Amino acid sequence: MRSNPPWRRFPTTFELTTALAFLHFARQNVDAAVIEVGLGGRLDATNIVTPRVSVITSLSLDHTAVLGDTLTDISGEKAGIIKPGRPVVSAPQDDEALVVLERIAAERRAPLTIVGRDLTFTSLNHSLDGQRVRVSMPGDEPVILGIPLLGSHQAENAAVAYAALQVFQREGLLLETAHIQKGFAQAKWPGRFEVVRSNPPLVLDSAHNRYSAGKLRQTLDEYFPEWPVILIFGASEDKNVADMLAELAPRLERVVLTQAEHPRALEPEKLLPLAEQAGVEAEAVTPVEAAVARALELAGQRALVLSAGSIFVTAAVRAVLNKK
Repeated sequence: MRSNPPWRRFPTTFELTTALAFLHFARQNVDAAVIEVGLGGRLDATNIVTPRVSVITSLSLDHTAVLGDTLTDISGEKAGIIKPGRPVVSAPQDDEALVVLERIAAERRAPLTIVGRDLTFTSLNHSLDGQRVRVSMPGDEPVILGIPLLGSHQAENAAVAYAALQVFQREGLLLETAHIQKGFAQAKWPGRFEVVRSNPPLVLDSAHNRYSAGKLRQTLDEYFPEWPVILIFGASEDKNVADMLAELAPRLERVVLTQAEHPRALEPEKLLPLAEQAGVEAEAVTPVEAAVARALELAGQRALVLSAGSIFVTAAVRAVLNKK
Protein backbone atom coordinates (compact mmCIF):
# COMPACT_ATOMS: atom_id res chain seq x y z
CA MET A 1 0.00 0.00 0.00
CA ARG A 2 1.28 3.44 -0.91
CA SER A 3 1.97 5.62 2.11
CA ASN A 4 0.42 9.06 2.41
CA PRO A 5 2.75 11.98 1.62
CA PRO A 6 3.58 14.24 4.64
CA TRP A 7 1.02 16.88 3.61
CA ARG A 8 -1.78 14.30 3.70
CA ARG A 9 -1.13 12.93 7.19
CA PHE A 10 -4.02 12.48 9.57
CA PRO A 11 -4.67 15.45 11.91
CA THR A 12 -3.57 15.09 15.52
CA THR A 13 -5.98 15.06 18.46
CA PHE A 14 -4.90 18.60 19.35
CA GLU A 15 -5.48 19.82 15.80
CA LEU A 16 -8.97 18.29 15.78
CA THR A 17 -9.92 19.79 19.14
CA THR A 18 -8.52 23.17 18.04
CA ALA A 19 -10.71 23.08 14.93
CA LEU A 20 -13.73 22.09 17.03
CA ALA A 21 -13.03 24.97 19.43
CA PHE A 22 -12.90 27.48 16.57
CA LEU A 23 -16.15 26.08 15.18
CA HIS A 24 -17.84 26.34 18.59
CA PHE A 25 -16.65 29.93 19.12
CA ALA A 26 -17.91 30.88 15.66
CA ARG A 27 -21.30 29.32 16.26
CA GLN A 28 -21.58 31.06 19.62
CA ASN A 29 -20.64 34.37 17.97
CA VAL A 30 -18.24 35.25 20.79
CA ASP A 31 -17.03 38.82 21.19
CA ALA A 32 -13.54 37.72 22.23
CA ALA A 33 -11.71 34.42 22.63
CA VAL A 34 -8.51 33.53 24.45
CA ILE A 35 -6.64 31.00 22.32
CA GLU A 36 -3.78 29.26 24.13
CA VAL A 37 -0.94 27.68 22.19
CA GLY A 38 -0.58 23.94 22.69
CA LEU A 39 3.20 23.65 22.27
CA GLY A 40 5.71 26.23 21.12
CA GLY A 41 3.90 28.62 18.81
CA ARG A 42 5.44 28.88 15.35
CA LEU A 43 4.11 25.50 14.15
CA ASP A 44 1.19 25.15 16.57
CA ALA A 45 -2.33 24.47 15.29
CA THR A 46 -3.59 27.65 16.96
CA ASN A 47 -1.21 29.82 14.95
CA ILE A 48 -3.63 30.28 12.06
CA VAL A 49 -5.24 33.04 14.15
CA THR A 50 -4.49 36.69 13.45
CA PRO A 51 -4.92 38.06 16.97
CA ARG A 52 -5.86 41.47 18.29
CA VAL A 53 -2.98 40.97 20.73
CA SER A 54 -0.43 38.19 21.25
CA VAL A 55 0.77 37.32 24.75
CA ILE A 56 4.03 35.59 25.69
CA THR A 57 4.40 34.56 29.32
CA SER A 58 7.67 33.85 31.12
CA LEU A 59 9.91 31.60 29.02
CA SER A 60 11.98 28.76 30.46
CA LEU A 61 13.48 25.44 29.38
CA ASP A 62 10.67 22.97 28.72
CA HIS A 63 9.78 20.52 25.93
CA THR A 64 13.43 20.83 24.89
CA ALA A 65 13.27 17.72 22.66
CA VAL A 66 10.79 19.59 20.44
CA LEU A 67 11.49 23.30 20.91
CA GLY A 68 15.26 23.30 21.38
CA ASP A 69 17.57 23.17 24.37
CA THR A 70 18.38 26.88 24.71
CA LEU A 71 16.27 29.90 25.59
CA THR A 72 17.23 31.40 22.24
CA ASP A 73 15.75 28.43 20.36
CA ILE A 74 12.63 28.25 22.52
CA SER A 75 12.05 32.01 22.28
CA GLY A 76 12.23 31.80 18.50
CA GLU A 77 9.53 29.13 18.49
CA LYS A 78 7.35 31.05 20.94
CA ALA A 79 7.77 34.30 19.02
CA GLY A 80 6.31 32.56 15.99
CA ILE A 81 2.89 33.77 17.17
CA ILE A 82 3.87 37.41 16.61
CA LYS A 83 2.06 38.66 13.51
CA PRO A 84 3.06 41.61 11.30
CA GLY A 85 1.73 44.84 12.74
CA ARG A 86 -0.20 43.15 15.56
CA PRO A 87 0.67 44.17 19.16
CA VAL A 88 2.34 41.75 21.54
CA VAL A 89 2.64 41.71 25.34
CA SER A 90 5.49 39.92 27.09
CA ALA A 91 6.11 38.96 30.68
CA PRO A 92 9.50 39.91 32.16
CA GLN A 93 12.11 37.72 30.42
CA ASP A 94 15.72 36.68 30.83
CA ASP A 95 18.01 38.75 28.59
CA GLU A 96 18.60 35.78 26.26
CA ALA A 97 14.88 35.41 25.58
CA LEU A 98 14.14 39.14 25.47
CA VAL A 99 16.70 39.77 22.70
CA VAL A 100 14.88 37.28 20.46
CA LEU A 101 11.41 38.68 21.20
CA GLU A 102 12.52 42.26 20.60
CA ARG A 103 14.24 41.34 17.33
CA ILE A 104 11.27 39.44 15.90
CA ALA A 105 8.77 42.08 17.05
CA ALA A 106 10.88 44.77 15.37
CA GLU A 107 11.21 42.74 12.16
CA ARG A 108 7.43 42.36 12.01
CA ARG A 109 6.74 45.91 13.16
CA ALA A 110 4.66 44.55 16.01
CA PRO A 111 4.34 47.01 18.94
CA LEU A 112 5.87 45.31 21.98
CA THR A 113 4.75 45.92 25.59
CA ILE A 114 7.03 44.43 28.23
CA VAL A 115 5.66 43.98 31.73
CA GLY A 116 8.09 45.36 34.28
CA ARG A 117 9.21 48.03 31.82
CA ASP A 118 6.14 49.45 30.07
CA LEU A 119 3.75 48.36 32.80
CA THR A 120 4.81 48.13 36.42
CA PHE A 121 3.24 46.04 39.17
CA THR A 122 3.60 45.74 42.92
CA SER A 123 2.20 43.10 45.27
CA LEU A 124 0.60 45.08 48.11
CA ASN A 125 -0.30 42.28 50.51
CA HIS A 126 -1.10 38.58 50.54
CA SER A 127 -2.70 35.86 52.67
CA LEU A 128 -4.09 32.38 52.08
CA ASP A 129 -7.24 34.10 50.84
CA GLY A 130 -5.40 35.79 47.96
CA GLN A 131 -3.39 38.92 47.22
CA ARG A 132 -3.73 42.53 46.08
CA VAL A 133 -1.62 43.80 43.19
CA ARG A 134 -1.21 47.38 42.00
CA VAL A 135 -0.65 47.74 38.23
CA SER A 136 0.21 50.93 36.40
CA MET A 137 0.71 51.92 32.76
CA PRO A 138 2.25 55.29 31.77
CA GLY A 139 -0.41 57.99 31.58
CA ASP A 140 -3.03 55.90 33.39
CA GLU A 141 -4.16 55.90 37.00
CA PRO A 142 -2.88 52.85 38.95
CA VAL A 143 -5.41 50.03 39.33
CA ILE A 144 -5.70 47.63 42.27
CA LEU A 145 -6.42 44.00 41.40
CA GLY A 146 -7.54 41.47 43.99
CA ILE A 147 -6.72 37.91 42.93
CA PRO A 148 -7.40 34.62 44.75
CA LEU A 149 -4.26 32.99 43.25
CA LEU A 150 -1.23 32.62 45.49
CA GLY A 151 2.45 33.30 44.86
CA SER A 152 4.49 36.21 43.53
CA HIS A 153 4.51 34.61 40.07
CA GLN A 154 0.71 34.97 40.00
CA ALA A 155 1.09 38.71 40.63
CA GLU A 156 3.29 38.79 37.52
CA ASN A 157 0.75 36.71 35.57
CA ALA A 158 -2.00 39.12 36.61
CA ALA A 159 0.06 42.07 35.39
CA VAL A 160 0.62 40.36 32.03
CA ALA A 161 -3.11 39.65 31.67
CA TYR A 162 -3.97 43.23 32.63
CA ALA A 163 -1.51 44.61 30.07
CA ALA A 164 -3.03 42.39 27.38
CA LEU A 165 -6.52 43.65 28.24
CA GLN A 166 -5.36 47.25 28.05
CA VAL A 167 -3.88 46.67 24.59
CA PHE A 168 -7.02 44.78 23.56
CA GLN A 169 -9.12 47.75 24.63
CA ARG A 170 -7.13 49.96 22.28
CA GLU A 171 -7.87 47.39 19.58
CA GLY A 172 -11.62 47.73 20.08
CA LEU A 173 -12.67 45.51 23.02
CA LEU A 174 -15.09 47.45 25.23
CA LEU A 175 -14.22 46.85 28.88
CA GLU A 176 -14.61 48.92 32.02
CA THR A 177 -12.03 48.83 34.80
CA ALA A 178 -14.64 47.59 37.27
CA HIS A 179 -15.37 44.62 35.00
CA ILE A 180 -11.68 43.79 34.75
CA GLN A 181 -11.33 43.93 38.54
CA LYS A 182 -14.37 41.70 38.96
CA GLY A 183 -12.92 39.17 36.54
CA PHE A 184 -9.61 38.98 38.38
CA ALA A 185 -11.40 38.61 41.72
CA GLN A 186 -13.29 35.59 40.39
CA ALA A 187 -10.30 33.85 38.81
CA LYS A 188 -9.91 30.17 39.64
CA TRP A 189 -7.02 27.91 38.70
CA PRO A 190 -7.30 24.45 40.29
CA GLY A 191 -4.03 22.68 40.86
CA ARG A 192 -1.92 25.86 40.99
CA PHE A 193 -0.81 26.17 44.62
CA GLU A 194 -4.36 25.28 45.59
CA VAL A 195 -4.60 25.06 49.38
CA VAL A 196 -7.13 22.30 49.97
CA ARG A 197 -6.54 22.36 53.73
CA SER A 198 -4.54 24.85 55.76
CA ASN A 199 -3.85 22.99 59.03
CA PRO A 200 -2.18 20.62 58.57
CA PRO A 201 -1.62 21.97 55.04
CA LEU A 202 -2.56 20.03 51.93
CA VAL A 203 -1.55 21.73 48.66
CA LEU A 204 -2.15 20.77 45.02
CA ASP A 205 0.24 22.13 42.43
CA SER A 206 1.28 21.26 38.87
CA ALA A 207 4.91 22.41 38.67
CA HIS A 208 6.41 20.30 35.88
CA ASN A 209 9.80 21.84 35.01
CA ARG A 210 12.72 23.35 36.89
CA TYR A 211 11.49 26.93 36.55
CA SER A 212 8.00 26.20 37.90
CA ALA A 213 9.46 24.00 40.65
CA GLY A 214 11.56 26.97 41.73
CA LYS A 215 8.46 29.18 41.83
CA LEU A 216 6.68 26.49 43.85
CA ARG A 217 9.50 26.39 46.41
CA GLN A 218 9.41 30.20 46.71
CA THR A 219 5.66 30.07 47.31
CA LEU A 220 6.07 27.36 49.96
CA ASP A 221 8.63 29.59 51.69
CA GLU A 222 6.23 32.52 51.44
CA TYR A 223 3.11 30.85 52.85
CA PHE A 224 4.30 27.80 54.84
CA PRO A 225 7.92 28.51 55.84
CA GLU A 226 7.98 26.36 58.96
CA TRP A 227 6.29 23.22 57.64
CA PRO A 228 8.29 20.16 56.51
CA VAL A 229 6.98 18.83 53.20
CA ILE A 230 5.90 15.35 52.09
CA LEU A 231 5.75 15.42 48.29
CA ILE A 232 3.54 13.21 46.13
CA PHE A 233 5.38 13.23 42.80
CA GLY A 234 4.99 11.80 39.32
CA ALA A 235 6.24 13.00 35.96
CA SER A 236 6.07 12.47 32.22
CA GLU A 237 8.95 10.75 30.46
CA ASP A 238 10.11 13.95 28.74
CA LYS A 239 10.65 15.92 31.95
CA ASN A 240 13.90 16.75 33.73
CA VAL A 241 12.94 15.10 37.00
CA ALA A 242 16.32 15.45 38.70
CA ASP A 243 16.31 19.23 38.20
CA MET A 244 12.75 19.57 39.49
CA LEU A 245 13.51 17.58 42.62
CA ALA A 246 16.77 19.47 43.12
CA GLU A 247 14.84 22.75 43.15
CA LEU A 248 12.37 21.42 45.72
CA ALA A 249 14.90 19.42 47.77
CA PRO A 250 15.61 22.11 50.41
CA ARG A 251 11.96 21.89 51.52
CA LEU A 252 11.41 18.14 51.21
CA GLU A 253 11.40 15.66 54.04
CA ARG A 254 10.34 12.73 51.87
CA VAL A 255 8.95 12.02 48.39
CA VAL A 256 6.24 9.48 47.59
CA LEU A 257 6.76 8.61 43.92
CA THR A 258 3.73 7.43 41.98
CA GLN A 259 2.31 7.15 38.46
CA ALA A 260 -0.81 8.58 36.85
CA GLU A 261 -2.80 6.60 34.30
CA HIS A 262 -1.30 8.31 31.28
CA PRO A 263 0.69 6.88 28.37
CA ARG A 264 3.67 9.21 28.95
CA ALA A 265 3.86 8.73 32.71
CA LEU A 266 7.13 7.34 34.06
CA GLU A 267 7.06 4.30 36.31
CA PRO A 268 7.91 5.34 39.88
CA GLU A 269 10.72 2.76 40.03
CA LYS A 270 12.48 4.74 37.26
CA LEU A 271 12.10 7.90 39.33
CA LEU A 272 13.85 6.46 42.40
CA PRO A 273 17.44 6.91 41.14
CA LEU A 274 16.59 10.43 39.99
CA ALA A 275 15.33 11.27 43.48
CA GLU A 276 18.54 9.82 44.91
CA GLN A 277 20.53 11.96 42.46
CA ALA A 278 18.69 15.04 43.78
CA GLY A 279 19.50 14.04 47.35
CA VAL A 280 15.97 13.40 48.61
CA GLU A 281 14.61 10.34 50.39
CA ALA A 282 11.94 8.64 48.33
CA GLU A 283 9.75 5.57 48.02
CA ALA A 284 7.62 4.24 45.16
CA VAL A 285 3.91 3.71 45.83
CA THR A 286 1.16 2.88 43.35
CA PRO A 287 -1.63 3.45 42.55
CA VAL A 288 -2.13 7.15 43.25
CA GLU A 289 -4.76 6.40 45.88
CA ALA A 290 -2.20 4.40 47.87
CA ALA A 291 0.37 7.17 47.40
CA VAL A 292 -2.05 9.73 48.85
CA ALA A 293 -2.73 7.49 51.85
CA ARG A 294 1.01 6.98 52.41
CA ALA A 295 1.79 10.71 52.19
CA LEU A 296 -0.98 11.56 54.66
CA GLU A 297 0.32 8.85 56.99
CA LEU A 298 3.88 10.20 56.83
CA ALA A 299 2.72 13.79 57.37
CA GLY A 300 0.29 13.22 60.21
CA GLN A 301 -0.43 16.54 61.90
CA ARG A 302 3.15 17.86 61.66
CA ALA A 303 3.94 18.13 57.92
CA LEU A 304 2.54 19.62 54.72
CA VAL A 305 1.41 17.26 51.95
CA LEU A 306 2.12 18.58 48.43
CA SER A 307 1.28 17.14 45.02
CA ALA A 308 3.42 18.28 42.07
CA GLY A 309 5.48 17.17 39.08
CA SER A 310 2.62 16.35 36.74
CA ILE A 311 -0.84 17.75 36.20
CA PHE A 312 -1.98 14.17 35.57
CA VAL A 313 -0.85 13.07 39.04
CA THR A 314 -2.37 16.13 40.69
CA ALA A 315 -5.66 15.51 38.87
CA ALA A 316 -5.61 11.93 40.18
CA VAL A 317 -4.82 13.16 43.71
CA ARG A 318 -7.74 15.57 43.48
CA ALA A 319 -10.04 12.70 42.45
CA VAL A 320 -8.88 10.64 45.45
CA LEU A 321 -9.45 13.55 47.84
CA ASN A 322 -12.92 14.17 46.38
CA LYS A 323 -13.83 10.55 47.16
CA LYS A 324 -12.69 11.07 50.74
